[in-house]
Amino acid sequence: MKFPQLFLALSLLAFSFSGCKKDADAEPQVGKLALEMDHVVGSSTLVMNATTPNYTTPSGDHFSVSTLRYYISNIRLRKEDGSEYAQPESYYLVDAARTESKVLTLENVPAGDYTGITFTIGVDAARNTAGAQQGALAPSDMFWSWNTGYIFLKLEGRSPEAGSGAFTYHVGGFEGVNNAIRTVSPAFPTGSKLLIRADHAPEMHLKVDVMKILTGPTEVRFATFSTAHMPGAAAVKIADNYAAGMFRVDHIHAN
Repeated sequence: MKFPQLFLALSLLAFSFSGCKKDADAEPQVGKLALEMDHVVGSSTLVMNATTPNYTTPSGDHFSVSTLRYYISNIRLRKEDGSEYAQPESYYLVDAARTESKVLTLENVPAGDYTGITFTIGVDAARNTAGAQQGALAPSDMFWSWNTGYIFLKLEGRSPEAGSGAFTYHVGGFEGVNNAIRTVSPAFPTGSKLLIRADHAPEMHLKVDVMKILTGPTEVRFATFSTAHMPGAAAVKIADNYAAGMFRVDHIHAN
């Protein structure tokens, strides 16, 4: 092979290797994040199905909890520069009685330094009317009908102050004045960042406070407000309560 031809062949080969390296370098780096829900009632750990009331509201009502389930959806992570990552197909059903449901795993999160999180308590309007679905949105006792939609949060328990001895809050509704969909952005602890990297999987622990469902804009007294069964004014009041502070980012493990 003549020298000019050899030079050209070597140049093309070098260019090919360089292009492959650039393509490899350009592959987006992704990591994994675990959101862990730690259920509490005020400053106490949530203990389910107590035989006698084991918690007291600020107003002096006594109660125990037998059921706590809720949807978390449309999770978004915010970077320092204000850009966001929105997790696709982001729907989770958390059940305080099921340990495995209390850890939400986000795969393939773009690497970066994140300083904020936003998510919806409940299910967005589009999915409430989308027909039969799978996964966390499969029909269950967290669903009323295709007209009424999903139950966003279900809290049940017992209280001697309630007329029937029990309380039942099934919160839902996605239209008009009965819209109980709530989106929250609990702040990170001061100075904390969420560092997503390909080589480690951080954990974010959120305190989920049942007491906040009963306090806030509306003070819940079991004698006069022991039920919310369908979309309506009562469900909206409960939703406003838990949106005001039920979720708090407690700490972040870098791992």
